[in-house]
Amino acid sequence: MRAEQWILTEDVEEFLDRAGGFLRSRPTMHHTQLTTIEKLRGVREAEPTVFGRSESAGRVHAIFYRRPTGRMMLSPLSPEGCDTLAGLGLPLAGVVADRDTADAFVEAWRRRTGAASRRTWAGRLYRLGTLAPPEPFPPGRGVLGRDRARIVRWCDEFMAGVGETPAASWEASRFADKRFTFWETPDGAPVSMAGSTPMVAGMVRVDPVFTPERFRGRGYAAAVTVAVSRAARDAGATDVVLFADPANATSNALYRRIGFAPVAEFVGHDFE
Repeated sequence: MRAEQWILTEDVEEFLDRAGGFLRSRPTMHHTQLTTIEKLRGVREAEPTVFGRSESAGRVHAIFYRRPTGRMMLSPLSPEGCDTLAGLGLPLAGVVADRDTADAFVEAWRRRTGAASRRTWAGRLYRLGTLAPPEPFPPGRGVLGRDRARIVRWCDEFMAGVGETPAASWEASRFADKRFTFWETPDGAPVSMAGSTPMVAGMVRVDPVFTPERFRGRGYAAAVTVAVSRAARDAGATDVVLFADPANATSNALYRRIGFAPVAEFVGHDFE
């Protein structure tokens, strides 16, 4: 049997030509790769993103990309594959992957380089099954978010709440290309917000979901998540996904209640 080999490139179109089918074959597990790589098409970066695909007999089995920050996003990979990848010697600042893959790569990196690591992020991936609006459903309606100042302010509050480092500008942030929906009360007051990514390979990711503290506990987050998820389904999405903090029992219970089912645990590690 032909051994697997890693093929690297800085050409996003070349990468997608060979690995696009693999990414589209599992849109839920590959949702971050699909959305991020799509955003990079036609973009000139001061420092290039490196893309890698693991192939054997012309078939892609795994992929990664490493952004200019040095952080690598990795698809599910065996411990043996992680060891081979670590042996390429790419400069890395960290790794994000499903928990088993990330832990295996961290161990392989430690063996190869002696570098310590620390876990900096954890997320539970959910996929929508049958949408189930909550009962009782709060009064109001979902409306397309056009108040940019409010969107930016609430995204800033969301990042502060989860400990996320803000980007240098709104245009450089992970929110800039998203479509936002507000949940408004009957008097027209916005009380909650959800964003969604452009559809790629039939997949839409709901992110972020944010309710200012003074409006929490009234079902508004569930309502706006239902509104965004229904809009994605109506637009033809087959996979509607989102992340929740595993330590946040409230959000995990909310998403399960409205029809989302857990798929996998993801983690991020920084190398020291």
